[in-house]
Amino acid sequence: MPVYVAVDLGPESGRVLTGEFDGERLAVREVHRFANRPVRVLDGMYWDVLGLLTQTRGGIALAASRGRLTSVGVTAWGGDFALLDRAGRLLANPRHHLDPYTSGLAGLVSWQDHYELTGVRPGPGTTACQLLAHAGSPLLDAADHLAMMPDLFTLWLSGEMLAERTIASTSQLLDARTGRWADSLVTRLGLPHHLFAHRLAEPGTVAGPLRDGGDGGGGGGGGVRVSRNGRGPGATMVVAVAGHDAASAAAALPVSAGSVGYISCGPRSLAGLELDAPVTSRAARLAGFTNEGGVMGTVRFTRALNGLTLLQECRRAWGLRASYADLVAEAATTPAFGPLIDPGHPWFLEPGNIPARIAAYCRSTGQAPPEDRAQTVRCVLESLACSYRWALEQAEFLGDRRVEAVHLVGGGAASAAFCGLVADFAGRPVLAGPVEATAVGNLLVQAMADGRLGSLTELREVVRRSFRPRPFAPAARREPYEIAYSRYRRLTGIDGFWNDAAPEPRPGNEHRARPARHAASAPSDPSAPSAPSVTPAAPGPPAVPVTSTTPATSTSATTSVGLAGDRVAAGTDEEVQVGAPVGLHHMVDVEAFPAP
Repeated sequence: MPVYVAVDLGPESGRVLTGEFDGERLAVREVHRFANRPVRVLDGMYWDVLGLLTQTRGGIALAASRGRLTSVGVTAWGGDFALLDRAGRLLANPRHHLDPYTSGLAGLVSWQDHYELTGVRPGPGTTACQLLAHAGSPLLDAADHLAMMPDLFTLWLSGEMLAERTIASTSQLLDARTGRWADSLVTRLGLPHHLFAHRLAEPGTVAGPLRDGGDGGGGGGGGVRVSRNGRGPGATMVVAVAGHDAASAAAALPVSAGSVGYISCGPRSLAGLELDAPVTSRAARLAGFTNEGGVMGTVRFTRALNGLTLLQECRRAWGLRASYADLVAEAATTPAFGPLIDPGHPWFLEPGNIPARIAAYCRSTGQAPPEDRAQTVRCVLESLACSYRWALEQAEFLGDRRVEAVHLVGGGAASAAFCGLVADFAGRPVLAGPVEATAVGNLLVQAMADGRLGSLTELREVVRRSFRPRPFAPAARREPYEIAYSRYRRLTGIDGFWNDAAPEPRPGNEHRARPARHAASAPSDPSAPSAPSVTPAAPGPPAVPVTSTTPATSTSATTSVGLAGDRVAAGTDEEVQVGAPVGLHHMVDVEAFPAP
């Protein structure tokens, strides 16, 4: 029976898993887990890729100690990269995408032109913007190759240099329609063309045999010994799978037929559609959607959302060791339809005292804050469910299609209570699982490379047999959920998207009827606390919160003294500022401002 190895590198941790495939079903087992801790040095923050390589080799060695391995594949996050010299040697540790050393596209190309070509929203942490920040540096002058994170590990494990297409699509430098490097854009940005000279590979491309030591020219020791080296029948091969972790997760959707809508729920979330072609309209860009490559030429039309990191930070603030399941079970005992937050608000995107920030946000929007831990968790879960619905509705409108059911994969799929909430607020069935979608997609793309599967349809049939999705039907009584969702739209200010982008419904197109344009047209909720009107921020980049001239009078939690621009004491150990209500859920019209 073939045994495949999935190396799943995430921004916070890495794992090595094995998958045994008997031709009908896949059995997955985790063999190694390790932390991924960025290193801050002087002026910047860097990834410790050599430490990750050591852990990766150790995990592969553990897997190999239990039997012969057929192949290995690596997935990782998008955007970040390594620069290599002509011999493929690492010139420096890669910079972290959250390190604020970039400054955008520097006015070299318009945002919309760039989006229409690449399908990826401009952002300071993307590959293109990071490369521009290196302009004129000796490092860029010395570089002969650019390797995205999974490609770097494929190189180190096999010795072969390539650029896998799904991870390349996150770079802002790949043509979204041709699937090739956007040479004209590289020229306009003044970037060296030779960095993109290596071949683009489709998911499932065999890079080469796993090298003893896996150094691939990158140096280092701690060799991994497998049964045989070379390309013979006993060799363990390295496969360029769908290198972007989100692309591997999407490949593992247990879809049977029809339009594909999905939510990938982990520390951060993605929500959107799987399409045949990119959507690069101005409305799609302003709504925050990106078009990235998937397996077998598919396009993942998704937007980034907050996720379970909110619960992680709550648990940290409370000093708890309770599991997520315990927190969700506790939340289920408290009444539904309490206060809501915008999970994409800047307050909730950084680590810190999230319970205190939730209380401050609720006060600033005229809501009674949660009274205890259970209500706080319930607030987080219901708010996430609302944000998922909003993203899916946007994707349906922009992609011009209707999705009857939604697939939910990732860590959130493990909680039946949470999946039920997502179905209730979405108003449509949710099919949950697999939880280990990224690893499953990685392993089964290796099975395709091994000749055991011939198509994405066959791959997904294996997923359905191996990890039967759990169905969750929405609540039959819709009114309380619609009232809560209308309240969510009002307090986050997202109705402006529909005002500007959505036309009136056309005959035969009633499923895209736009939501209520004004708060007054939405159902009223007699039980909800009186809330002040929340005016959406003027178009433009998220504003830096402006501190009130009135000093805070206490460091204990107090009621808010107003909305945008006021200082609010959020708790005994943290003070936050209420800025303009602009977050991940808001349409940001960058064209109203000069290009940075």
